Amino acid sequence: MKNNIASKSKINARVITGTAMLSALSYALMFIEISLPIMPFFIKFDLSELPALIASFGYGPISGIVVCLIKNVLNLLLKSQTMGVGELSNFILGVLFVVPAGIIYKRNKSRKNAVLGAAVGAIISTVVCFFSNYYIVYPIYAKILMPEDVILSAYRAILPSVKNLQQAILIFNLPFTFCKFALVAVFTFLIYKHISPILKGKL
Repeated sequence: MKNNIASKSKINARVITGTAMLSALSYALMFIEISLPIMPFFIKFDLSELPALIASFGYGPISGIVVCLIKNVLNLLLKSQTMGVGELSNFILGVLFVVPAGIIYKRNKSRKNAVLGAAVGAIISTVVCFFSNYYIVYPIYAKILMPEDVILSAYRAILPSVKNLQQAILIFNLPFTFCKFALVAVFTFLIYKHISPILKGKL
């Protein structure tokens, strides 16, 4: 009985420690953001969901959520330039990516399920991206940072034929979101096997 309690305590401590370290790494990766010439200036690419996906695979979906939450709270408190709007969007889409991935992988921890989970998460995030941006993120953005016509002008600077915000989100945000999470998944698959023993305390 005592051995079981000690074993569970050791596992819980490892999960907490691992989640905290991955959260710190995720926040650090937010500093390495890249502006893409095919996207408006306020949409930038980073790999900060990579540690969150690793956490979701290694420790479970709750750990993935915690990583997404901590990195965005830290970013909001220490370096945010969007007054929380960017962090809100990042959190929503990040959670919708890593949670389905973690749930599917947890049922049967195989490479096939990892790929399936990441694909499902990327698709769900991409679909929700339209609704979260159109109904939540951009309305808040327009009220506290810049008017909707300024937002649209940023899209039209790249593609003048954009007629409205809905079209802009469909043409730009959705493909960007899917490609971003697909790339995060690829990097995760490349390194997860090598770091899995560390996550599980086998090294």
